[in-house]
Amino acid sequence: MLRVAVVGSGPSGVYTAQSLVQQNEVPGVRVDVLDRLPCPYGLVRYGVAPDHEKIKSLQGALRTVLEHDRIGFVGNVEVGGPELPPGRLLELYHAVVYCVGAAKDRRLGVPGEDLAGSHSATEFVSWYSAHPDTAAEGFALGARSAVVVGAGNVAVDVTRILARGADELLPTDMPQSALGALALSQVRDVHMVARRGPSQGKFTTKELRELGSLPDAEVIVDAAELALDPAFQDPSGLPAVNRRNVEALRNWAAQPPRGGARRIHLRFYLRPVELLGAVGRVTGVRFEHTMPDGLGGVTGTGTYEEIEAQLVLRSVGYRGVPIPGLPFDPAHGTVPNAAGRVLRGGVPSPGEYVAGWIKRGPTGVIGTNRPCAKETVTSLIADAELLGGRQIAAEPLEVLRDSGLRPVQWPGWLAIEDAEAALGRSLGRRSVKIGDWPGLLTAAGVPEESPSAAPHS
Repeated sequence: MLRVAVVGSGPSGVYTAQSLVQQNEVPGVRVDVLDRLPCPYGLVRYGVAPDHEKIKSLQGALRTVLEHDRIGFVGNVEVGGPELPPGRLLELYHAVVYCVGAAKDRRLGVPGEDLAGSHSATEFVSWYSAHPDTAAEGFALGARSAVVVGAGNVAVDVTRILARGADELLPTDMPQSALGALALSQVRDVHMVARRGPSQGKFTTKELRELGSLPDAEVIVDAAELALDPAFQDPSGLPAVNRRNVEALRNWAAQPPRGGARRIHLRFYLRPVELLGAVGRVTGVRFEHTMPDGLGGVTGTGTYEEIEAQLVLRSVGYRGVPIPGLPFDPAHGTVPNAAGRVLRGGVPSPGEYVAGWIKRGPTGVIGTNRPCAKETVTSLIADAELLGGRQIAAEPLEVLRDSGLRPVQWPGWLAIEDAEAALGRSLGRRSVKIGDWPGLLTAAGVPEESPSAAPHS
């Protein structure tokens, strides 16, 4: 019997586990899905905006996989720490597949980026998604104006949350602390700014159009900026999603102002060059106007514009981070691999595999992880005869407990769900997320005196 550890319980990890138990070449494969957090689902729980019920409903499909009789969830276990380096984990399982995503945000690399009030969009998303590593009081929502730098779906998400009324978020599972802070928000102008043109935006049309459906906000688009895009006048040569994006933007640009309580400014051809500040806090962003360079990129024009902002969120991409004990390619932010097999010194390392963003980089959508996981599993199964000959621990979870770790298994996660539902009822809401380590571990039944009960770094 082949026993496999999958590190990471987001879509990539769950799809990998599913592929392992569904393949027919090696029957009876057993999988433990390990996660640093006591809760499964990765970015589906901690990265999808709370008002996106359809995408969040994907948790149901992931749940079905994790309830398979040959798949076990093992949360509150950090791989790469002193208790469990990769080499030790490989002694407990025939193979290990790392599906740890890309946890680090790219930076703008401009002066003033570390001023108070300047954050990554992921920090903001983690805050309103109740990620236990995020401080509850992390954002200056007394701001009047916010700038979101980026033109992808995450940028659209945070723009929408900033411009949405708190009453509209009551039916969601947003933590009470974030909901209360947003209810007191003074933000009236949100500027979502891209350095390139509208036809090159990475957002999907559905996400973009949602900005125009907010009851108390209006979308403002400058037709002159749209006209700079060579594809704007004739978008027929663009992919369908980009054509639809251009049409939505054109419609907004043609509409007269309607006096919404909040304004969403969609700006293009602006490159951030400096975050401005006073007394250690951000007060605005200085942008250089750009223009198409004829090669698909942009070039600076030497003219500048300043936009007032007391809150700046950057959403310009992600990077993988190294796991101590695994090889890492810093240029690409990935683990070197060949069809999912981890390469050490250019040679496949027996028993070590990767899937998802840590394998291919932060590209694609949730569904892209399916074929990526299948490719890795195909490689692993091809190696099964070699892998199955290794001696491993009879009971890996007992070894983990003996090492001082306190795994949260599936019943512990179900207890967290029950506690969140009870919290929601007590607040007159639906299920409300618990957003701190002690609260999650207490709900899961982890003893307070255990080493894992302290907040994780």
